[in-house]
Formats: sequence, structure tokens, C-alpha cells
Amino acid sequence: MAERKATPLWDGKIVRAAAIDSLRKFDPRIQAKNPVMFVVAVTALAVTLIILRDLAAGAHRQLAFEMQIAIWLWITVGFANFAEAMAEGRGKAQADNLRKTRTETMAKRIGPDGAIALTPATELRKGDVVMVEAGDVIPGDGEVIQGVAAVNEAAITGESAPVIRESGGDRSAVTGGTAVISDWIKVRITANPGETFLDRMIGLVEGAQRQKTPNEIALSILLAGLTIIFMMVCVALYPFALYGGTVLTLPVLVALLVCLIPTTIGGLLSAIGIAGMDRLVQHNVLAMSGRAVEAAGDVDTLLLDKTGTITLGNRMAEEFLPLDGVLPQELAEAAQFASLADETPEGRSIVVLAKRAYGLRGRELGEDGAQFIPFSALTRMSGVDFHGHRIRKGATDAVIKFVEERGGHAPADLAAIVERIARSGGTPLAVADNARMLGVIHLKDIVKEGIRERFGRLRAMGLRTVMITGDNPLTAAAIAKESGVDDFLAEATPETKLRLIREEQAQGKLVAMIGDGTNDAPALAQADVGIAMNAGTQAAREAGNMVDLDSNPTKVMEVVEIGKQLLITRGALTTFSIANDVAKYFAIIPAMFVLGYPDLQSLNIMRLATPESAILSAVIFNALIIVALIPLALRGVAYRPLGAAAILTRNLLIYGLGGVIVPFIGIKAIDLIVSALHLA
Repeated sequence: MAERKATPLWDGKIVRAAAIDSLRKFDPRIQAKNPVMFVVAVTALAVTLIILRDLAAGAHRQLAFEMQIAIWLWITVGFANFAEAMAEGRGKAQADNLRKTRTETMAKRIGPDGAIALTPATELRKGDVVMVEAGDVIPGDGEVIQGVAAVNEAAITGESAPVIRESGGDRSAVTGGTAVISDWIKVRITANPGETFLDRMIGLVEGAQRQKTPNEIALSILLAGLTIIFMMVCVALYPFALYGGTVLTLPVLVALLVCLIPTTIGGLLSAIGIAGMDRLVQHNVLAMSGRAVEAAGDVDTLLLDKTGTITLGNRMAEEFLPLDGVLPQELAEAAQFASLADETPEGRSIVVLAKRAYGLRGRELGEDGAQFIPFSALTRMSGVDFHGHRIRKGATDAVIKFVEERGGHAPADLAAIVERIARSGGTPLAVADNARMLGVIHLKDIVKEGIRERFGRLRAMGLRTVMITGDNPLTAAAIAKESGVDDFLAEATPETKLRLIREEQAQGKLVAMIGDGTNDAPALAQADVGIAMNAGTQAAREAGNMVDLDSNPTKVMEVVEIGKQLLITRGALTTFSIANDVAKYFAIIPAMFVLGYPDLQSLNIMRLATPESAILSAVIFNALIIVALIPLALRGVAYRPLGAAAILTRNLLIYGLGGVIVPFIGIKAIDLIVSALHLA
């Protein structure tokens, strides 16, 4: 898996750009999208206006103190803007890297008469057909309609190893900006300029199309509700103070309000969501929405294909099983000779097995005037004809039919061998010479190394894994047992995949689906998290809400972990934000009312110097803690597969308790500095 290099957290270029962008975010239209910080901005403006009024009137009562409160309130808003701008800046850095992959490309457009005309890529339109040869850059997103070629996709994926793109399969989609390094392909363009996959990537990683997720909206409503409650509390405190003979100024009430409302999480909420999508981009996974990232963290059921995901995708020859009366070496020699022209991984593995097991040397293709018969979907066999021998290997029923047409018959022990192979999860490949059945080649799906452990980790996360395959139930059951998957769906069709997803969702579960083919598109669209392989078809990429640029289906574990990390980070910082209000309460309340209610001095457990220094110290800490938590918001809280109860306990012990202790230490330290500098 090729991962993009993570941008350094405090990259100088990003920090400078974020500082400038944070000033633009003082726009009231932007501030209004964050209720908590909008309240802070409004109150900061109100305090500023009061100070200006007092300056104009010549009043100098506590002017320096109130000016410091106003300055730190504006700094609080600025730091929140900076946190969001930092998260967006990392996405923009990724987008700048993608823009560098764009080149001015001349396309070889094929006209209706078959003539080729050089055309600027910017003039291509959906439906145009272009020829792309070795050394050419693919001029736009499209589907291969003819030919096969090796394509270098490093510009998009960062992976230097070339990949094969060909027509008629699930590896037919190509991306503009990638380069053909061998052979040729004809490509039908599937996107107009400005609508390409690269354009969508740039827009998404920049955050321009990022919308708030349902979870984020719900949390925003909660924070807005808490803000309203504390506003009512602060208003109610004013007459209470007058009753005790304490005069409260508006700046002091504002300081109390800003310190009590959840400004910490309010200032970091947007940055947390943007950073989650950025972490996916670093793993070469493009999320079409923040909703998809969140849903990945709550997935209950994961559906994944067998071939290429659980198994290597290429069946390998495991053993030769001769029938009664046939020597093992005779079967191996016939199978090897029939496979010499077979360039598939299965065919090559048969040649290698015959050489390794029986010392048979591969013969020359032109030896003995042999005529090789390529595999055909119609006959489901391949083979070789030479000197009266007609050797065929292929599907058991097809080879039996071939033998019977020549007067032979299937031996009694053939069915038992075929069934044994199927029960073990393998694929039987029968071999015959004219009317004589020789035996069976055992082709085995090779389960990927470490896949059982990966499924174990998914199980520890609470996910149920379901393998989807077109194999028969016997083969599917054997592969499922070997790989450690929880369940399987055999002989799957697009309709059965869709039905399974809907059944899971009807039980209140969130479902993730991995696919790459056109037949996967309905299921990808129905799933809560549809992860399409970039190497797959255009239909699959458009149906999913995530695209894996590396086309590595096992990467789903990282996707789920990042989704869970996003949710855990948001929960942890919310816990910290609410908990640190406790310390600020002990700092400000005694300071505000100690003159009218001397008994409240016992609550001044931090022994802060003066009421003014206590209030100013709390306001300063309230601003600085946002900056201190930016690295945690951007990197995320480390994820470990724990249950919900364990995660809640950890949040309370680390971030809840820490949210109480850290402000006590921080406010006291700031108070000592404020007192030493005589700022209050």
C-alpha cells in the first residue's frame, strides 16, 4: 500500500497561510456557522464597544483590565479560526500536490471515420474516443473499450509499480493524468473538463464541499444548548450580585460566560472533522463526504469479495490427482504440455508444479508440431493437439462431455476426487487425452498471509465480516473457515448482495461494502459506507462514497480505524472541554462575589492573587488551551479496539480528569505571571 507522506504538523508554509486565513474567518457569515464561537465574537465586540464608549466619555474605571479581557476574547476567536484554518491548510497542501500532476496533454481523438486527430485534452467531451499508446498521458477519465496496457498511476496513487488496464472487465477505468508505459488502449472519455476525478479530488481535499455530518450537527446543537443555558445563568447572576452589594460590569459577566460555555470543543469541532478526512487522504482513500468517515467508525457489518481481498486472486496448482490406472507422472506431463501456452497464473503454476514435483522439463512451444487450443468461455477448456493426441484441461463437466463425445466415459472415482477438492475450498480442473480421462488438477485459492489476524482485529472492533463470492457453498465454506471470516454469501449475484445489505440495515446496523465491478454498483450505493476500488469500473467509483486510490481492499481496516478515531477524538475533546469548566468556575465565581459574600473565599482553592487576576487568568487560559489542543485535534486520539464502556471510562479518566486538573495548574501559573507583571 502506498501512502501519501503526511504533511508536517507545524509546516511553516501551512502555518503562515493558516494565520492569514484565520483573519478572513472573522467574517460574521463564517462565524455564524459555529454557534459557540459566534457568541464569543459577539461578546468580544460588545466589550470592545463599551471600552470605546468609556474612552470617548473619559471614564477610566478598570479600563486597562477590561481592555485585556477584550483582547483575549478576540484572541480566543482567532485561535479557533486558526485551528480550522490549519486543518484546511493540510488539505490544501494535498490539493496543491494533485494540481502538479496536471499537464497540458494532446489527445489522439478518433473520429467517426476512424481517423486520428490531435486535440487538446481540454477540448475533449464525454463520449469521445481516444487512442493512448506507450509513452502517452491519458488525457481524461474514461473506460478502456479496446486493448490492454500497463499504466503508471504514480501521479494519483503515489505507487510506482504499473498496473494493468484492459477492456471488458473490472479493471477498465483509467484516470486522466496517468501514463501508459507499454502497449496501447482505446479509451472512451467519461467526464467533461472540470468534472474529472482529479477535479473532484482537489475540491474534496480542500474541504470546499465538506458539509457537517449528522453527528457533528447533533453535537453543535448540544453545544448551542449549553451556551444558551450558561447565558441565562450569567444573566441571572447579575441581580444576585446586586443583592449582595457587588457591582458586576458587563466585561466581567462576559468573561464568566466565555469561560463557562464549551469554547474548547466549539473552537476545535470543525478542525476535528476536516482532519479525519485528511487522514484518509494520507492513506490514499478519498471520502466523498464527512458522513462517510463517521459512518465508517460506526460500521457493524463489512461485506467483502473473496477474490483479491481474502485470497490473492490467482488460483495456484496444488497437486495432481490421477485416476485409477493412470501414473501420476503421466497426468503431470499431459497437464504441463497443455499449459505451456497458457499465460494465466493458473497455467504457469501447473507448469511449475510438474517441474517441481516430477522433474519434468518444459518443452518448446513449437515442439512436435503441437497446436495449442486457447481457453474459450464457450468450451470452458484449453489444451493442445499433437500427433493424434488431443489433450484438454478445464471444467470437469466440460471435459467429461469432451470425453463422452469420443466414446469414453467418466471413471467412478472422478466424482469423489472432485467433491473432495471442492470441500477443501479448491477448484478441480479435469484433464483428458481424447476419450481417456487422466485425472484432476487441484487448483487452490491462496488465502492472503495475515488475513485471519486482520479479521480478528476487525472482530475486536465489533465488526462482523461477510465474504461474498460466486463460488459454490462448499468452496465458500472452506475459504471462510481458513480465512477466519464470520460468515459468507455463496453464488452471489447483484440482487443477493443488495438484499443482504438491506436486511442488515433493517436490523439497525450500518453496513460497509467493498467492490470494484459494475455488478457491485447497486450494493455500493445502498451501503452506508461504499468503498470503490480506483482500478474498478466507472460505475463502481460513482456509486461508492469512498474511493481507494491504491485499490487495496484490505485497507478497509484503516478506514474503519480512522472513522472510529474521528468519533473518539470528538468525544474525548468534548469531555475535556466540559470538564475544564469546573476549574474555571472555581477561579471566577469566588473572585466575582467575594466582596459581597466573604464566605466564598473558601472556594478560592487556587489562592489566586486578586479578583481581577483570577478573571483575567481564566480568560487567558481559555484562549491558550485551544492552541495547545490543535495537535491532538489534527492527529486524533490514538485508537485501540476497546468496547464502548471501556472507551467511556478512558475518556473520563484521561480527558475528564485531565480537563479538571490541567486548568487548575494552568490558571494558577498564569495568575502568578499576571500578578508578577502587575497586569491586573
